[in-house]
Amino acid sequence: MNMTNIRTFASLMGIEPGKLLKPALIKKIQIEEGNFDCYATASNSECDQGNCIWQKDCFSSACEGNLSK
Repeated sequence: MNMTNIRTFASLMGIEPGKLLKPALIKKIQIEEGNFDCYATASNSECDQGNCIWQKDCFSSACEGNLSK
């Protein structure tokens, strides 16, 4: 999901996206959803949060060590 979509998603949930970077914003969304704020922390593409909408992107970011986008 691109940042425009993530910001829109956050706004619809009542979260002010401000200038948060992607990982921080997704973690805020995860908390608001009542989930763990674990975006981009999966190791070896393993995750027990099977219904997470961020999972595919999370794995990519975790594998790349890409926490700044």
